[in-house]
Amino acid sequence: MKFALRKWCAQRASYSATNEFYVGYMTITAGFAGSMRRAIGPVAGAACFLALVGCAGVARVPFTPHEQSVAAIPGISGARLWADDPTIGTGRRVVSPLALKQPTVLALSGGGAYAAFGAGLLNGWTARGTRPQFTIVTGASSGALIAPFAFLGAGRDETLRSIFTSGEMENLLQSDGLMGLLGSGLYKTAPLRELIARHVDANLLEAIALENRAGRRLYVVTTNIDAQRTAIWDMGKIAASDDPGALELFRNILTASASIPGLFSPVLIDVEGEGRRFAEMHVDGGVTANVLIVPEAVLLSGTPLFAPNARPKIYIVMNGKLAPEFKVVKESTLPIVTRSFETLVRANTHNTLLASYQFSKSRNWEFNLASIDPDYPKSESSGFDTAYMRQLFEHGYQKGQSGQLWQAPQLELQGAATARPKVVTAVAP
Repeated sequence: MKFALRKWCAQRASYSATNEFYVGYMTITAGFAGSMRRAIGPVAGAACFLALVGCAGVARVPFTPHEQSVAAIPGISGARLWADDPTIGTGRRVVSPLALKQPTVLALSGGGAYAAFGAGLLNGWTARGTRPQFTIVTGASSGALIAPFAFLGAGRDETLRSIFTSGEMENLLQSDGLMGLLGSGLYKTAPLRELIARHVDANLLEAIALENRAGRRLYVVTTNIDAQRTAIWDMGKIAASDDPGALELFRNILTASASIPGLFSPVLIDVEGEGRRFAEMHVDGGVTANVLIVPEAVLLSGTPLFAPNARPKIYIVMNGKLAPEFKVVKESTLPIVTRSFETLVRANTHNTLLASYQFSKSRNWEFNLASIDPDYPKSESSGFDTAYMRQLFEHGYQKGQSGQLWQAPQLELQGAATARPKVVTAVAP
């Protein structure tokens, strides 16, 4: 009876989608709660509320800060590390032990539907014939959805094209009705999970494991909101672990990295600490690190990541625009909150670029940056619009194929926190 009532409430709530606005690339319904009340009616709404309150959340196993600090993935040693862990580069190696003279690093940022730009850029770079095999690939948020395929090289370009241009993402934003309001996310997570499951299978993990054994590395970022820390997942190690739960964990990490808190439900990942099993809560990697170039602990300590004679090439794909975008914000709670979140992510990303550039410049690393042109038009439609994503893919493709994609940023810190990047367009090798 209770289940049937919950189902009926969710069905009734599906009629409430009006007055849309954006959280960056995501479409939200401004009149969500009000229109839901009108659609359901006061009596039915009260009944639904009482039925749903009792099941809105699932009780979690409590754990202590110490248990969290020593927690690990059962059966997969070293599956993840923390971006603020001072032992990075000393206690364990982040990068390949191979003494490469010129390792190449690809860092893919978040950006939602705008990640179609990055997918197109990689395809175009392949067509140009100068795309290298990357020693390290990192991905955060929607960049994490690109990362495994970018890591495996040009042979996976068609998969990226399909994901971002075929319409597969068109139905990612499905309202969860009243369950969304009283639960942990406004939108259903199932469509995102299904998208990932279609393309991330045992064969993909086997291919990643093979490259991991050859010394290459694939990392994906999530945010552990219990600990308020950035988790860096060693996806190659997970793929190569032969653990029966490796595929599920791999998929869960990608789902978590792309799950904007409040819009999609967090992902609970099972761990073990001090002999106890519990679940950590992980959300979008972009909350703390929208792009992973150099872990924050390394930025602070200066710990070497590569051999002393190495001259790494860093390639950063920003799935968005670098400069702020003006917008007159509606004086209403949800638009203000979402615009503030978007602004916070943009500012954190800018600061990450500044710090990483200074770190790279002081070590004579080659630092290359690609982003969407500042005058590129915004989408006039909502959500993951296929037509707009195809245009973005083509924009990235043309940049990659022409070679006019990498910018040599003069990110000079001039003593002012408001300093903005100055960029010089460079032709790709």
